[in-house]
Amino acid sequence: MFSGNNKSKILVSKVAAKGDLKAAVDKAVALIGGFPKFVSPDDKVLIKANFNSPDRYPASSDPEFIKAVVTLLQKSGVTEIALGASSGLAWQPTARVLKKKKIYKLAEELHIKLINFDEGEWINAPINGAHLKNVSLAQAAMDADKIIYLPNLKTHSFARFSMGLKFAVGLTEPSTRRALHDTSLEEKVVEINLAIKPALIVLDARKCLVTGGPAKGRKKRPGCVLASVDLVALDIEALKILMSFKAKNRLNLPIWELPQIATAKKLGLGAQSEEDYVVVTG
Repeated sequence: MFSGNNKSKILVSKVAAKGDLKAAVDKAVALIGGFPKFVSPDDKVLIKANFNSPDRYPASSDPEFIKAVVTLLQKSGVTEIALGASSGLAWQPTARVLKKKKIYKLAEELHIKLINFDEGEWINAPINGAHLKNVSLAQAAMDADKIIYLPNLKTHSFARFSMGLKFAVGLTEPSTRRALHDTSLEEKVVEINLAIKPALIVLDARKCLVTGGPAKGRKKRPGCVLASVDLVALDIEALKILMSFKAKNRLNLPIWELPQIATAKKLGLGAQSEEDYVVVTG
């Protein structure tokens, strides 16, 4: 948090990432407090990456970005780290995506556990939202002491954008996701956050999709990494980057009026205005 004018503020970091990736990630997290502020050595940490499809980064997570985060966590003393994933319905089974992306090999190289959520148990979590009354979440996520989200920066054909607020969809039981798309998709994906919350979000914005998404689209190179504990503040700053490219997409409303953001504000899931947070750069 930031202390200024007698008011604590949320921090969102934005760091240039055009050289040493691990150094950029380390700096982004250091600017908001450093890894030890968010995770302890004895924590059971789950990293949620983006393997919605087998498409190349930025449609899916860059293994090198995951490697950078894991290495920094291990350096800070965390020993129990798992990487979890569940692919989108159109690209299931998840195991095939993970194999194609060589994630089994990555997990072995990093000496961490790889969890295919689809092969595990699910826990029903009540949320009592306006659209969702409960949600079925991966037991591995519910059992973790801390969850770290590693979203990418991209537009989404149905949800307008897919970053921090939408990331919890990948923790839900695949058989229940189809119903999310029936009506009010943007509101529903945000309501899932009532049931589970990350300890830290580190967004890979070295490249992005400015059209289409989540799997295909026009690519741009913002060349940065963002980090925060606040899903709303992080998505606001990430949206500013996406919208700066003025591409033909569905980001056609003022940022705070986009349904995901408006719903998150209504539910109190994070920053209520841009006065609630400070952007720190490096």
